[in-house]
This record gives sequence, C-alpha cells and structure tokens, in this order.
Amino acid sequence: MARSARSSTTRLFYTLCSSTKRTPLTPQHPQPTPVAALLAGNFQLRHYAVSSATARVREEKDAVWRESLEKVRNIGISAHIDSGKTTLTERVLFYTGRIHEIHEVRGKDGVGAKMDSMDLEREKGITIQSAATYCTWKDYQVNIIDTPGHVDFTIEVERALRVLDGAILVLCSVGGVQSQSITVDRQMRRYDVPRLAFINKLDRMGADPWKVLNQARSKLRHHSAAVQVPIGLEDDFKGLIDLVQSKAYYFHGSNGEKIVTEDIPADMEAITSEKRRELIEAVSEVDDKLAESFLNDEPISSADLEAAIRRATIARKFVPFFMGSAFKNKGVQTLLDGVLSYLPCPVEVSNYALDQTKDEEKVTLTGNPSGPLVALAFKLEEGRFGQLTYLRIYEGVIRKGDFIINVNTGKKIKIPRLVRMHSNEMEDIQEAHAGQIVAVFGVDCASGDTFTDGSVKYTMTSMNVPEPVMSLAVSPVSKDSGGQFSKALNRFQKEDPTFRVGLDAESGETIISGMGELHLDIYVERIRREYKVEAQVGKPRVNFRETITKRADFDYLHKKQSGGQGQYGRVIGYVEPLEPGSGSKFEFENMLVGQTVPSNYVPAIEKGFREAANSGSLIGHPVENIRVVLTDGASHNVDSSELAFKLASIYAFRQCYTAAKPIILEPVMLVDIKVPTEFQGTVTGDINKRKGVIIGNDQEGDDSVITANVPLNMMFGYSTSLRSMTQGKGEFTMEYREHAPVSGDTQTQLVNAYKASKES
Repeated sequence: MARSARSSTTRLFYTLCSSTKRTPLTPQHPQPTPVAALLAGNFQLRHYAVSSATARVREEKDAVWRESLEKVRNIGISAHIDSGKTTLTERVLFYTGRIHEIHEVRGKDGVGAKMDSMDLEREKGITIQSAATYCTWKDYQVNIIDTPGHVDFTIEVERALRVLDGAILVLCSVGGVQSQSITVDRQMRRYDVPRLAFINKLDRMGADPWKVLNQARSKLRHHSAAVQVPIGLEDDFKGLIDLVQSKAYYFHGSNGEKIVTEDIPADMEAITSEKRRELIEAVSEVDDKLAESFLNDEPISSADLEAAIRRATIARKFVPFFMGSAFKNKGVQTLLDGVLSYLPCPVEVSNYALDQTKDEEKVTLTGNPSGPLVALAFKLEEGRFGQLTYLRIYEGVIRKGDFIINVNTGKKIKIPRLVRMHSNEMEDIQEAHAGQIVAVFGVDCASGDTFTDGSVKYTMTSMNVPEPVMSLAVSPVSKDSGGQFSKALNRFQKEDPTFRVGLDAESGETIISGMGELHLDIYVERIRREYKVEAQVGKPRVNFRETITKRADFDYLHKKQSGGQGQYGRVIGYVEPLEPGSGSKFEFENMLVGQTVPSNYVPAIEKGFREAANSGSLIGHPVENIRVVLTDGASHNVDSSELAFKLASIYAFRQCYTAAKPIILEPVMLVDIKVPTEFQGTVTGDINKRKGVIIGNDQEGDDSVITANVPLNMMFGYSTSLRSMTQGKGEFTMEYREHAPVSGDTQTQLVNAYKASKES
C-alpha cells in the first residue's frame, strides 16, 4: 500500500517536472525524496503563474503608454525671416480649435498673432522669443514651438530643436532657400531632427515651388520630393493635389475651414502621374521595401507609399515637401495630416542620457512613464509669478507637489505649480508624463539643467551656444534706477545664454554682448519698457580676439623679498598655436618630470596662464587657440606659494607673447544681399570697399542675390547705405561665420588706437 502511494506520488512529480520543463534528473544529481519533489514542483508552478501574470500586466501597461505616446507629436516651426512661420502657427491653432478667430502678424486690428505675445513682437512684426503651445488634431496631441527667424535670436531655435522630435521647415515660394533657411536646416541636422518642408506663399506673384524644391536639393542637400502639386499659382492658386492619396483638395469658407475632396482635374492628370512617379523613385532610393515593389513593377498602393515615406522621413533619409498659402488659408490642414503621418512620436526617436555614476556612459531613454523621471530644462522666462522653467520630459512622470533633484546642482526642489503653455497663457495641470513639454514655477535652475526623481543620476547633453560677436556699453540715465537696471541685466542673462554682461576694467562701464545689433537693441528696449529704466548706449563694439601664430618659449622667475615670507616661483615651458578645428580655445599641458614644482602648485600655474590669456597685449582682447605646455620650474621650501606661481605664470605669458607673433582675429559675417539687377554693380563695389569677399552671385528673376563674407567691423550702418544705393529696394541678412585674421593695416590701426586710449 505504501509502495503504491509512493509510486503514484513519484509519477505525479515527473508529470509536474515535464509540465514546467524542468531539466531531467541525471545519475550525477540524486533523486530527491518524493514529498520534497512534489513541494518543489508546486512552488515552481505557482512562481511560473505569478511571473506570467506580472509579465502580462507589465505588457498591458506598456501597450497602453505606447499607444498614448503614439498619439503625441512634438514639433517646431522654423524658417528664414518673413517666411510665414507665425502666420502658419496661427492657422494651425484656428483649425485645431485652440483659437476662435484669426489675427495677422502686425495686423490692422491691433491684436496681433497669438504666438507673438510680446508688445515688441507685435509692433515690429517679428518673433523674438520662441513660444510654446499645444493643440489636438484628429485625436493626436500636437505640441508646437514657434521659433524666431532672425539670426540674432538663433539660440531660441537651438534650444527648441534640442528638445523636439520633428520640425517643419517653412520656405517662401518666391524667396526660396535663403541664408537663414540654410542655418536652420544645419541646426536640424545637428540635433538629428526629422523634418517636413512647407513651401508657403503660393498665392504671391512670382511663386515657383519647383524652383524652391530644386534649391533645397542643391543648397540644403535634401533628398526630397513633393507630396503635393498645386492647382494653379499666384492669383489662380485654388487647391492641392495629394500625390499619395491621388485626390484633389479645395479649401472653401471664409477661413478655408471647409475641405472639399474631388477627383484630380483632367488637365492635371499628366503632371500628377509624372510627379507621383518622381516621388516613388525618390523614396525607393532610400527605402528597400518600396524599392522592391518599384523594381518588380508592382502596383504601389497609397498605404504602402505613405508607410515608406514615414520610414524614410523618421530615418532622416528623406524630406517630403508640402505646399500651400497660410495667409490665404490653403494647405494648412493637409500639412497637419502630414505631421501625423510622417513625423515621429516620442518613442520613435532615440534619446539618451549620460550616467554620472558610470563615467558618463550613454543610457538609452525608452520614454516609459513608469521609468525614473528624467527631464531637461531648455528655456527660462521671468513671469509674473517668478521664474518659469520649460521642461521636456524624456522618461517617467512629474506631478504637482513632487520633489525632484537638479542633477547639475544636487538641490532637492518641490514643484509648487505645473502648467502647460499656450503662448503667454497657462493652464494648470496635476501631472505630465514622458514625451510632453510643460512648464514649472518656483524652480531655481539654469538653462540646460537635468532633473530626476533621485533614483538615477542622469544628465542630458546640452544645446550648442554660439559666442557673442558684438558689444555695447550701457548705463542707466538716472543713478536711482541702478537696482532695476542690474535686475534687468541679471534676468536677461539667465534667460538667454547668448546675452552676456561684463565690466570694462579700465572705464568701469557695463558692457552687454550679443549676436548682433538687433539682438542688443531689443534688450535695451526691453529694459526701458519692462523695468522703466532709460539707458544710455555707447557705440557698438566688435568682439575681436587675439591668437598666436608660432611657438615661443618662456622661462620666468618671480622672486620678491620684503621682510617676512617672500614670494618665489619659477615656470619654464612654451606656448604654441592649437591646430585648426581643435574645438577648444585654451589648453594647458603639464609635462613636469619629478618634483621641481610640487603638484599642488600646478592648478595655480594653470589659473595664472588662463587669467593672462583673458587679455592679450595687442588690443586687450581675449587670446584664443593657444596651448601652454609646462616643462620645468623651481620652487622654494619657504617662499613658494600658490600666489607666487600664479604671478610667475602671468608674467611668463606676457614675456613670451610678443615672440609668439600674435595677430588679431575679427568676426566675419556671411551676408546675403538681394537687390534689383540694375544696382548689382554699385552694391558689389561697396562690398569690396568694405573688405568683403564675394563668394556667390545668383540671378533670381529680376533680382541679383549676392553672397559675401564681410568683416562685422565694416557692416555698421549697412542697412542705411543699402537703402540709399538701391532706392530702398535692397534687402540683406547676415549671420556670424567665423573669426578670421585682420589685414596688416587694420591690425596696426587697432593696436595704435588701443595704445592711445591707454595713454589718455
């Protein structure tokens, strides 16, 4: 009886083993007692069931958050000045129901576009600050950042593109690819942002979308094709043909809100089939799946073509071109459809953080709301209720009242208020999850700081910040307003990384530096309007730099004895120019052998050289592209100190600087000038007088487009000169290109002027 019970138990055990796929027992592994085996099998079964249930719940949760994130798009709208970005955003907000009436940029009704909330923006008709909003289109949530087009506010574009998943590049159908279009496109490449292009203003005289598309291929090196064909142009612009769906769309109603879908007009079937084949060929070159169907002459359905365009666009191998006229309310809704169809959702973009606990090892962020919180502060604004910090959440969830950690400073902060922005309006929310763009109040931080929930120590890579190229001396007219003046400068410096404030050591003047005349003028005007402080402004100054052209040795002994402990420090080594494109502006290399100089004095030596490089002896401007190598030195047991070695380094730098053949560098601007052809000769002659180098001269209809590299020092007051030379018909844009050596005669003039100012 006992044997029978035991044998049935053993059979049950083996059945359990086989059902849980346990490893069969071998002679090397003695068989356990039957009861122990039975218990073990039961435990495994229960464990397996619990694990399966947990995995199933996790999968269901993952599916839910993935589905919600697939319905999110984070996009930016960027372009050259006056291409219609803000007008386009205004239409997007209207069609998605976020606003109920359309107002124009610099409109006659005095209201102005929703996204231009600053008085200065409405007066001048330009965007100065990027503005964030969100809207819903066909059950998708679209977060939008409208960015400035003027090169002086390029940091606004940089920080927007740093946190966005996709972008719309707006191009004017008449102006085509202009200088700032190239800059914006380069910024999109820098941050690996997939993009659509929108050829705007098809209602204008001289509109030519095919010319613009060809310019994009040649100037921007876009692998691109049109996904739409316009029905008529200029005054005859009626609607659009969608090449993917093979349908014609017309926009009726007072604001183009009624979309009528019809068959393709008979007279346009030939151009439609030609452009559709061109689109399929272009996408086939970068998408293997479509290429297979195309090469096998299989019919390509609308769904297959749409999926292929989406894959190629997200992989940044293709740029689909949409068309329309935002001002005339045509083509905006189909562009919104394109955003949903072709631009990525947050989980389709690879974002990574740097793990500070593992020597900045790259960690891929999945975008999972149940993961640890990782958020980047990309923009700061001083609001009515204190500092407003814009955050892009990359992982996890952020809630009102939560405590978060600023990884860069280590501070623990509580979130008192969490909002979503609609231009300058705020909507309070209780929580936000990965993939969203929100703003928080009462969080003291800097632009580029990373926040986590404390469970991880991740930082996000920051955005590229260009160096200022121009300076102005400013001072308050009334001494009583000094406090407000300082408050304004501190706020603007915190908000805008390209706006710098310094003090001229000799004159004691406050110096503000920025990206150009307009940039600094806007800040001076904002000091007057927002802080009620009238400011005196000096002449604009160019931010020159100095550098060396050859190696020079130094051997300097700083020795001072005047009762009590003296000062003793000797440094020996050489300075040399850094190789072009090295990336850094100053390098210090310690090549000391032995203990001729104790290692604790080396940081003081480096500090001394860095301090000396802040002011070159030619014109007192910072010295760049220099490597200092320390090879030997001497110290004294009693008299050596950090101060002695720091002073020895400063004097050593001055001693060898002249022998290193220093030169002056000046900022050179890339200038794009568009003038009627009749004035081309006059304008070209004037550029040569300004020591400019003409690098391109294209013809666009009746206009000449001249591209030149011109020293910034020679460009002051150019807008007035150009107007007088061209009877007010010329226009130009310029952006910083590089610092380049000045000519010999200019260097002599600058050095003599600097000496004269010091003597006086």
